[in-house]
Amino acid sequence: MLPKEILKKIRRIEIRTKKLVNDLFSGEYHSTFKGQGMEFEEVRKYEPGDDIRLIDWNVTARTGYPYIKKFKEERELSVVLLVDASSSGKFGTRERFKSETAAELGALLAFSAIKNNDKVGLIIFTDKIEKFVPPQKGRAHVLRLIREILYFEPEGIGTDIGIAMEYFNKVIKRKSVVFLISDFLSENYSKPLQIANRKHDLIAIKIPDPRETSFENVGMIELEDAETNEVYMIDTGSKEFRREFAARADEDIERLKREFQLINLDFINIRTDQSYIVPLINFFKMREKRH
Repeated sequence: MLPKEILKKIRRIEIRTKKLVNDLFSGEYHSTFKGQGMEFEEVRKYEPGDDIRLIDWNVTARTGYPYIKKFKEERELSVVLLVDASSSGKFGTRERFKSETAAELGALLAFSAIKNNDKVGLIIFTDKIEKFVPPQKGRAHVLRLIREILYFEPEGIGTDIGIAMEYFNKVIKRKSVVFLISDFLSENYSKPLQIANRKHDLIAIKIPDPRETSFENVGMIELEDAETNEVYMIDTGSKEFRREFAARADEDIERLKREFQLINLDFINIRTDQSYIVPLINFFKMREKRH
């Protein structure tokens, strides 16, 4: 049995995210992802106004008359959440930890999926694969995913996105919509990301905390790296330090954007001290226009 306080927290997330799904995101999700997964149905004769890109040249050559391929929308999609559970996720200086933001985002996406009759699965990773929950449907399944994201106790403390993507590429065979939720404090993962993105619809969601991008002047402070346990003494009173720290953070996010653009990977940046509603809606609208 789960403690009452955990059940209450899961229930609060369910109420909040289901309301957002009903009020804002269900239609956006459907128009963004439904119709992108298409399966072949039949061929028919070309008619004026048809898209010439759909011409079936084999049938056309055989019959001497142009035919086009007809497709139908796949009845359901599989959505997979790849969630980084490394120790850096247990960090937050404002309203919530990064792991709590990840849980709310996961809940929102999962409830949007099941409202559209899609399946949802979960892979939790650190510097190893921690948990795999195959895609299924239903409210009870989504509540389990929320609980796993919030309260799963991982063995690893570091982050290895490459290992996570390699595992995903092995276990998920059917074309899926994939949300990779992480702070991306990892290296050498571009190749497996690229491989996954060729077959699947992959979206990267970075969750930073404001203290990872800037510091206020609070004098000398001691910081411990959650993933390496290294301790640093920082002089936040130094204007030069604050300026260089902010500049490096800006460079890191721009580098990440460039890397994702090179492999045609969609990217959303969601800070723990800001609402995730606007970035998600903007993403959905951008995707809808593009497709």
